[in-house]
Amino acid sequence: MSFAGFVYTHLTRAFFAYKAATLLHNALVFPRLRPAPTPLAPRVSLLIPARNEAVNLTRNLPGLLGQGAYEVLVLDDHSVDDTARVASRLGARVLEGEMVPAGWHGKTWACHQLAGAARGDILIFTDADVSWNPGALGGVLHELQRSGADLLSVWPRQTNVTPGERLLTPLAEMPLLSALPFAFLRLPSPWASAANGQVMCFRRAAYEDMGGHAAVRAELLEDVKLAHRLRGNRGILSLALGRDCISVRMYHSYLNSVEGFGKNFRAVHGGRRDLLSLSMLLHLLIYTLPWLVRVPGWRWLRAAGLMERPLTNSLSGRRSPIDIAEGLVSPALPLLLSPVYVQALRRKVVWKGRKYEQ
Repeated sequence: MSFAGFVYTHLTRAFFAYKAATLLHNALVFPRLRPAPTPLAPRVSLLIPARNEAVNLTRNLPGLLGQGAYEVLVLDDHSVDDTARVASRLGARVLEGEMVPAGWHGKTWACHQLAGAARGDILIFTDADVSWNPGALGGVLHELQRSGADLLSVWPRQTNVTPGERLLTPLAEMPLLSALPFAFLRLPSPWASAANGQVMCFRRAAYEDMGGHAAVRAELLEDVKLAHRLRGNRGILSLALGRDCISVRMYHSYLNSVEGFGKNFRAVHGGRRDLLSLSMLLHLLIYTLPWLVRVPGWRWLRAAGLMERPLTNSLSGRRSPIDIAEGLVSPALPLLLSPVYVQALRRKVVWKGRKYEQ
């Protein structure tokens, strides 16, 4: 075996061994939400930043209003559709968003305004495309209390409908479940953390003490930065899977997924173009190359690549035959991701009609 083959063999074995160990660990200890009655205390504010979300609010806002929260606030972020009218008609308190100041990003500014208007002791920021099933708020509050967290962030179970959205969208939870052991959250470094802006549940005192969204005003990856800042401020962070309580339909097509992932893919890689390029190369070598040539260990590499996604889907609560069949996409996944990498390498990205510099 050549030196290159030796390095390749040991690199790929270490890669999949780490992934397998992480999946096993998370399968054993990662918290899962369970439906529970909503307690009378503490007072909870459900906060929804909304920009052109009339369709999603029509579908999901009734579920949020039925949770028994102290208040449900929707901020209309200069929508050009019926976002404000729909939210008001359904019974939410609607705020008219102010113009985004210089130095802020749209979502961080919207969340900052929501926090300023909220009257609850618990602030829960949730996106308009997230569905809350009966008992979900009680489940969140129970887990917040059990974990003792100052911030509990939830990964909703994905609801993917079309073949196109199934290609890339499940990648949103794979880094969490197959790359970040839950026990890492107990390490002393603030960087050993993660969060998901789709559901962020803060104790108000901790949120204000760390500076709130104002502290991450210019970040595209504001959820993760909030987690870093909270831990740096000696706050307690915990995570949970939404399972039967909370779900989301993030994107509705492959192209929509490319646009969505592309806006923060560079930030995920520390804002560095060299790490983006290295990431794409490594994924091509690990997932695609064994299907093109008979590299050392090509049989088990193919098998490992095919198994990773179904195992991750199962852990997140998606276990249908089509969820299992998603593993067949793995050999082509680095190629399907190439437009995301290209978009992430650009200096500017566009999201919901706004341009942001990276």
